[in-house]
Amino acid sequence: MKPQYFIAILFATSLYWMYLLYAPFLLVITIAALLAVSTASIQGYFEKLFGSKLVAASASSLLLAVLFFAPLGYFLATLTLWLNEIEPDTLQNIEVYIHSFVANPPEYLQFLQPYISDYFADVDVNTLTASALSIAAKIGAFSAGFLKNAFLVIVFYFFAQYNGAYIVSFIKRVLQMSVEDSTLLARELSSVMSVVFYSIIATAMLEGALFGIAVSFMGYNGLLFGIMYGFASLIPVVGGVLMWLPFMLYEFSIGHPNSAVFIALYSIVVISIVADTFIKPLIIKEINRKLLTDDDAKLNELVIFFAIIAGLTTFGFWGMILGPAITAFFLTILKLFEARTRECDTKS
Repeated sequence: MKPQYFIAILFATSLYWMYLLYAPFLLVITIAALLAVSTASIQGYFEKLFGSKLVAASASSLLLAVLFFAPLGYFLATLTLWLNEIEPDTLQNIEVYIHSFVANPPEYLQFLQPYISDYFADVDVNTLTASALSIAAKIGAFSAGFLKNAFLVIVFYFFAQYNGAYIVSFIKRVLQMSVEDSTLLARELSSVMSVVFYSIIATAMLEGALFGIAVSFMGYNGLLFGIMYGFASLIPVVGGVLMWLPFMLYEFSIGHPNSAVFIALYSIVVISIVADTFIKPLIIKEINRKLLTDDDAKLNELVIFFAIIAGLTTFGFWGMILGPAITAFFLTILKLFEARTRECDTKS
């Protein structure tokens, strides 16, 4: 047997066992690596500021934990505790209001009475309590899993920032890619991930501010609930609902139907439709224009937007990072393939 074949067999065997060993951590390692790529500029700034790679990696990790993970983890934990501590009187008020609303809906909702009367016929305190406990259990399980994964992401993120340059250099040597190809691949992926990361933060702040302003006029702490809504909006599909639905139900239960309808319509129309559907692509476009000066590295903002949506649909919460990364990697490979095809055509 030729030595290279023997080495190839050893490599394949070791790769298989490495996969079995690290399979439970592949997702968090991938997320940490992509976050490190997207925040490379922050790491570079900290290295210049502190003059130490170790201190810079620690500062980057702390900043990521404080800005990105801690508020969302706090929100999920607080929501779980709130659902577990709901008083029976509150559920009783909700039940009474639902039945009275079904029996005598407003004139503009009279046409819905035949449909909602059967749907809410079996609603009572027991079903509401069971639903609240079920939701609390699901959110509690999600919170525990999220906090565990968030901790692991921070740990791997720190090592990715601290050893990033060495890892990239080693991968280049192993893959034996040309300097041009490796530079193009790293530049495209880093550019797209930077746009995605900063646009996620910017849109979360925008949607949180919009919600905070609305609830502040209703007498609530706009700053607190605005921060909570901003990070809740990162949860796919139901993120915003987790914030405005409890507000709506509570306002209904205390006899404020106008406020309940307002917060529901405002959240759906202004935040979910206008801000998330129309303004978010514009934010991505502006960040794309500000961060990227090389036209070849720019990726259409609509492509990034739909990549985020597709990622969230396919992979859940972490899909907002994976979707654009997979899309950018695929399009970059196509560029490399196109360049090689042109070289072959020129030589022939």
